[in-house]
Amino acid sequence: MSKAGTTVAREGTPAPASAVRLPRRRGIELALIVLAVLLSVYGYCAVGLARYGTVPPGAAGYGAGLGVLALVAHGAVRLRAPNADPLLLPIGVLLNGLGLVLIYRLDLQTPGDRAAPTQLVWSTLGVTLFIVVVLMLRDHRLLQRYTYVWVAAALALLTLPILFPAVNGARIWIRIAGFSIQPGEFAKVLLAVFFAAYLAANRSALAYAGRRIWRLQLPTGRVLGPILTVWLVSVGVLVLERDLGTSLLFFGLFVVMLYVATGRTGWIAVGLLLAALGATAVGRLEPHVHGRIEDWLHPFASIDAGQGPNQLAQSLFAFAAGGMLGTGLGLGHSFLIGFAVKSDFILATAGEELGLAGLSAIFLLYALLVERGYRAGLALRDPFGRLLAVGLASIVALQVFVIAGGVTGLIPLTGMAMPFLAQGGSSVVTNWAIVALLIRVSDSARRSYDGRLAP
Repeated sequence: MSKAGTTVAREGTPAPASAVRLPRRRGIELALIVLAVLLSVYGYCAVGLARYGTVPPGAAGYGAGLGVLALVAHGAVRLRAPNADPLLLPIGVLLNGLGLVLIYRLDLQTPGDRAAPTQLVWSTLGVTLFIVVVLMLRDHRLLQRYTYVWVAAALALLTLPILFPAVNGARIWIRIAGFSIQPGEFAKVLLAVFFAAYLAANRSALAYAGRRIWRLQLPTGRVLGPILTVWLVSVGVLVLERDLGTSLLFFGLFVVMLYVATGRTGWIAVGLLLAALGATAVGRLEPHVHGRIEDWLHPFASIDAGQGPNQLAQSLFAFAAGGMLGTGLGLGHSFLIGFAVKSDFILATAGEELGLAGLSAIFLLYALLVERGYRAGLALRDPFGRLLAVGLASIVALQVFVIAGGVTGLIPLTGMAMPFLAQGGSSVVTNWAIVALLIRVSDSARRSYDGRLAP
């Protein structure tokens, strides 16, 4: 056995790749989880010291709760997915812990609206779902057997909010007896599974069949029709519900997965063209969207009119106040943004109190999470697993881009939750499900490389 861990044949030639045993690195994962928990507890204590000059009384309980959840999740990975990527779980723990710190910090200045305890409960449910998926789903390819079950469930979840009253101009919530969920968060994962299964089963026909228009090879209507119909129905329902952020997410997910399945860059060009045409049409015809575009084009118009800064202007002020190193946890004024400061605009709090340096670190965590998802997908031999990993990682990437672009003024604002950071039970549970599926896919990819998993 060589130092690199590669078995060498008698003739001196390297053994085939199937004989290479990759290190599991569960110890590294455990060390990173401990570091993530310690950083989260440090942030919790820093908020209390900044606001009251003393460590918060619940710091020990917060650290113990987060630590136990993380260690149980690590135990599940060690037991059922010992070859999984060692970075995915620690990144999820750190982002979730930082989100709890930011929400707790904002709770201190909004005593009538305390969200941190509820978010901790949802985080517990999310980690529990993570553990269940890792323990129960032994092979990601089992999901491919229920292709049309997933799409039926996704469309049902997307349609349900139409029956309930609108909240802040959008029908995306189901509220019953003080309890609320956002079904679209769960539907996006189910649609990613459906897209991956259908495209994997029809990838050859999608790439080579049908007519050719200019440089784009179109599939036959029989092959492209079902998936295009599902996408149009889902986006149409979301437009009726005025959930345009999720509509944009589904559109981007559809185009990315279609490109990965066919390998044809023409789909990217068509997707960008259709996105531009759709955004122009909706921006002119839908008053709610038109108002957001006007706010994006003229963020300080309300100040000039003597009405005070709007949410986007306050967000830009918060980023500007943060500078390079930030004001420090607990010492910002992003709470002036108003009702969406813990959800849509929580990134403004991170930008103000952690500065450009802290904000860059957060973006790097997201980038690393997405990169590890793509890497796991590309290492797999089965098309379904490859498309599933790319689709799930793309969900995170698209959400981060849409939300970060909106609160920084890069693109018009859309109402979505920043993965793991923002207040929202449905969002945090869904994100933990995404990490669990990526854990399962990465475990399969590394076992496949090790030669112990059949292609």
